[in-house]
Amino acid sequence: MKIYDDILLSVEKPIRYTGGELNSVIKDYHSVKASFAFCFPDVYEIGMSHLGMRILYHVLNLRDDVVCERVFAPWVDFEEKLRENKLPLFSLETKRELNHFDVVGFTLQYEMSFTNILNMLDLGNISVFSKDRKEEEPLICAGGPCAVNPEPLFAFIDFFMIGEGEEVINEVMDTVISSKELKKSRKETLLALSKIEGVYVPSLYTVTYKEDGTVLKGVSDRIIKRIIRNFDEVVYPDKFIVPYMNIVHDRVIVELFRGCTRGCRFCQAGYIYRPVREKTPDTLLKQSENLLNSSGYEEISLSSLSTGDYSCFNEFSEKLVEMTAKQGVSLSLPSLRIDNFTLELMEKAKILRKSGLTFAPEAGTQRLRDVINKNITKEDILSSCELAFKNGWTTIKLYFMLGLPTENMDDVKGIADLTFEILKVYKELDIPGKKGVTVNVSTAFFVPKPFTPFQWEAQDTIENMLEKSKFLNSYFSKSRKVNYSWHESNLSFMEGVLARGDRRLSDVIYTAWKKGCKFDSWGKFFRYDLWMDAFRECQIDPLFYNQRVRETDEILPWDFIDIGVTKKHLQNEKEKAYDEVTTPNCLDECVNCGVMKYKEGICIENHKN
Repeated sequence: MKIYDDILLSVEKPIRYTGGELNSVIKDYHSVKASFAFCFPDVYEIGMSHLGMRILYHVLNLRDDVVCERVFAPWVDFEEKLRENKLPLFSLETKRELNHFDVVGFTLQYEMSFTNILNMLDLGNISVFSKDRKEEEPLICAGGPCAVNPEPLFAFIDFFMIGEGEEVINEVMDTVISSKELKKSRKETLLALSKIEGVYVPSLYTVTYKEDGTVLKGVSDRIIKRIIRNFDEVVYPDKFIVPYMNIVHDRVIVELFRGCTRGCRFCQAGYIYRPVREKTPDTLLKQSENLLNSSGYEEISLSSLSTGDYSCFNEFSEKLVEMTAKQGVSLSLPSLRIDNFTLELMEKAKILRKSGLTFAPEAGTQRLRDVINKNITKEDILSSCELAFKNGWTTIKLYFMLGLPTENMDDVKGIADLTFEILKVYKELDIPGKKGVTVNVSTAFFVPKPFTPFQWEAQDTIENMLEKSKFLNSYFSKSRKVNYSWHESNLSFMEGVLARGDRRLSDVIYTAWKKGCKFDSWGKFFRYDLWMDAFRECQIDPLFYNQRVRETDEILPWDFIDIGVTKKHLQNEKEKAYDEVTTPNCLDECVNCGVMKYKEGICIENHKN
């Protein structure tokens, strides 16, 4: 398909749609047996920053019999041009129309991208509802962290891949190729796909509900998440596509490990990616060198849920700093754990990052940090900031959450108190050539997520969210040394509804999209009023999903998914939260969460001791 220059020249950032970047892959369609469109339901510069897309793009294109191409959500100006000129959504590599692929796959990184999925299907001339798709239409799949509760999208997605994708994606494509060769029907192909571990085909199951709206009978089978068992040997790209425009994370990324040993009770990623599995320093150094040489990037970042917890961090970082120094490449670190912020890490951070240091205390009081199992003290926080100040850092970023379970206004005030204590630490230090200091405080509103100890909790109300953020703002506005920002409460409310929704929300999502909802994660496009209209029109109460406390014996919409961590463990952690009792780090003691059955990573090491 040809995209005319006059269309590209009439929109903002036309480079989003041209393709042709260094290291992108173009194959002859006559030489492959199946095609896969990797769809990211947001704009190019966000999607191109996503590590999972880069990995799966590489995994699929390693195959001689499969081609994978990229598709991103077009910005509103380009969408207008596509519809005006009756042009379908297309891939970047060969401008192939979306409905000409065998499989169209979406990554579910954020609930507020759901309407973009419907919009992309519609733009690609693909039936939005799976029940309406004809035999010749692509199979639509989805994966990613939000897929651990697939039910809100059940009406649109033909099959979901639950867990890590590097291996299951190849099994899926093998099945698709086999089905094409045997001329199997769409229904037969989906049935074959459902036999793959980690694949969920929602159309094969019926869900019923009680009069009170809770689940009476859920999905009958158990869908077990996929994990990569030998993470050190898993396929990883030796080339990254190099964009022609700036993207959000425009650098080489190396993934140190997956999972987390901390057990923070609010953190979905910390539970769904267990057990922790690491790569060796030699593997990481080789991958870093390959990616830098093949891309020309001048910056590299380290990816994990808690970088400082990498068991070989000192050994690896010393070698990496030496390697990058020779090449004139800079390094960056993500937000840092306060309780493992040492002088050695401080010295590396001075080399690795030029901007301010980022810490995430999450809560302002020790009581609430114990509730969420953050396992850091005020002394940890103050001493880490002092160490940073002594080493020349004058900008500190702090992340907190509002609306955590059991939170009261003393806890909210504790955020301000802690911030001012950090400023006091800086004021009392005797530092030669002392400059001004800035503390950037950001608060997000807590959203209860599936597969966490807080999955049964009620979310804070919009009124309470606003009251708490205004309360903090009244404190911080008195100081020129503090910059305070907070997330939009209405957006957090909607995220909470979609995160723990059931099948009935498919109608709401569709209705909201038909009313014009898209790019909901972008503040200027989010239309809370249209979402509420959609709920009313569908006769569904959004408060049912996020403003009630669920009983622990209630059948939850996502209960049929097995992420490894047992429901009993999550219940125990919930009880310990209300008792303000912490749980140790997996590195120190096995907490018997259930993922020991995988006999991988940290679990092997724990049971050796």
